[in-house]
Parts: sequence; structure tokens; C-alpha cells
Amino acid sequence: MSFDDNIRKVVPYTPGEQPKSDDLIKLNTNESPYPPSPLVSEAIRNFDADKLRKYPDTNATELVDELARTYDLKSDNIFVGIGSDDVLALAFLTYFNSDKPIIFPDITYSFYDVWADLYRIPYETKALDDDFNIVKQDYLCDNGGVVIANPNAPTGAQMPLEDIEEIIAFNKDRVVIVDEAYVDFGAESAIPLIDKYENLVVVQTFSKSRALAGIRIGMAFGQKKIIDYLKDVKFSFNSYTLNPVTIAIGAAALRDDAYFKDITAKTVATRERVKKELKALGFSFADSKTNFIFAKHESVKAKELFEALKAQNIYVRFFNKPRIDDHLRISMGTDEQMDKVITFLKGYLNG
Repeated sequence: MSFDDNIRKVVPYTPGEQPKSDDLIKLNTNESPYPPSPLVSEAIRNFDADKLRKYPDTNATELVDELARTYDLKSDNIFVGIGSDDVLALAFLTYFNSDKPIIFPDITYSFYDVWADLYRIPYETKALDDDFNIVKQDYLCDNGGVVIANPNAPTGAQMPLEDIEEIIAFNKDRVVIVDEAYVDFGAESAIPLIDKYENLVVVQTFSKSRALAGIRIGMAFGQKKIIDYLKDVKFSFNSYTLNPVTIAIGAAALRDDAYFKDITAKTVATRERVKKELKALGFSFADSKTNFIFAKHESVKAKELFEALKAQNIYVRFFNKPRIDDHLRISMGTDEQMDKVITFLKGYLNG
């Protein structure tokens, strides 16, 4: 017997490649191509470093109060963590303690099965249909909990809110997590359903639409009772998570609603234009409501295109997995960046 017989072994999540050079077009991790709000820069410049000698506010009050104002909720309805990954990981640990398997799609955010394995949570995956849509009926069954990314990743497809609500209503004795990392790019949020359903937890992030992937802020919304359970687990794990700089930056970003709407609108406009360009080049894809397009070419293999783009210092995401290894996930950059992508693809595919 060896000491490693008692080690908890898991296969970790594999993030998108983070190249060191800035001399490239990076469209592989769904980051915003735009800088954060100018109010964020101002908050950083004006931050009093003397505050760092003290422990941070465990409740992140300034940030939570701004979230409550922004989303027209009470502070008791809000939980914050170090990115939505932290929030989701704690949510899995908190809410999924049944002998019955939790369920989520077979093609979705690939951290879900990692957390399930880490916490020894039984799970089953439900296959998306041939158009990469979630099949509502698959979630109207006995289970230990439900996790749905909406819009889904990496497909970009949105599930209608009425279908989400039917799943929540059917699973009234189990927690339903709706992961809305990309909801701000044209999808409909489940947050309005919180008052109606005590089993609903909605998770969002500052990483995409608020251009703050590097600062790590995520949040969960739900009724006070279910959020309190999440806080109890958090405070049993680490009372001090968000630091004072992060709290100040997050609150500042929320105060600049005009900037938030401007950069999300730009991303959506770019996405819609690029959809037309890609279709003309022989690509097909689900109707994305995110800041990326999950595209398949009619004749050229995804891996070949991935490598050809990378040789031009254009990074997109290729998943070497069943059912999706013929697709590329292309994050939306600036219009100038996307013009370069389209120009290269036209030459490569038509040359």
C-alpha cells in the first residue's frame, strides 16, 4: 500500500490555451475584446492600498448592494464568489447530496462532470438533439438535481425560458441551477423566476459581458433560504474570498450601465455580421445567443482549420471530443479582428 492510495484523484478541467504573446488574435476563451469600463480604471487608481492590511468584508457589501440595485433584488438574494466557477463548484457541493444522479447535457460546460467527480456526486448526461438543442423531456424525471447552461456552451444555443420554467416546476423538490454565463448577449434570463421557485439558483459572471475575466467575480441569485445554504458552505470553506480591490472594481463596473450595454451591443452586432460571413463560406452552426459561434464547415475538417488559423496567430477553440470534433468555437473579437479572420478563411477555403 502507498500513500497515494488515499489520494482523491480526478481528471481536471482543461481551459483554453493562454498564449504568452500579445501579437495574435485570441478568440479561444470567450473573453471580451473590449477593455473594462473606465470607471474600473478609476476605481483602481483611487484604491487606498492601506485597506489591504485588513481582512476584506466577508459579505462583499459594496458589491452585493450594487448587484441588488442592478438586478432589482434584495441583498439576501445574492451570493458572490471568485468567478462563476467558484460559485458553481460551491453550489455543487451545497445542493447535490442525494444518492440519485444529477443530470446535465452531454455537450455543455466541461467543468460540470469534473465537479461531480471531485465531490463524488453521481451524474448522468442527457444527449442534445441533432441540432444541439437541450431536450426538455429528458429533465422531467426523477433525479438528484439539474444543471443547465443557458445559453449552452460550447454550442451557443438558447433554451426558451418557458421550457426552463417547466423543468424548474417539475423538479420542485430538487435544486435546478441555470448557468447564465452568456445571457447578456441576447438570451432571456431566469432571474425573474426566482420569486416563484424556491429551488432555483441562477449563476452569472463578470468575465464575459463586463470584460472582467481577469478579476474573477461570479454571482448566484435565488431566494434567501437557498442562498443562505450556499453562504454556510462558503463560510465553512473560506470566510475571506473576494478581496477589497475586486469588490471595488466589481461595484464600479456595475455603476457604468451605459458602457456595459455599449460593449455587449457591439459584440452582438459583430456576431450577427460574422454569422452571415461564415454561412457564405460554407459553415453551419446553431443560432448563437452568446459571444461566440460554434461552427462546422461543410467540407474542411475542424482540426485542419484550427491548425491553419493558429499558424496565422489566430487562436480559436477545438474540442477533440465525440460529436463536436468537427466544430470550432470562435469567440467574437473586434470588427477589425473578425475581418482578418474572415479574410483568411476566404483565402484558405477558396484558394
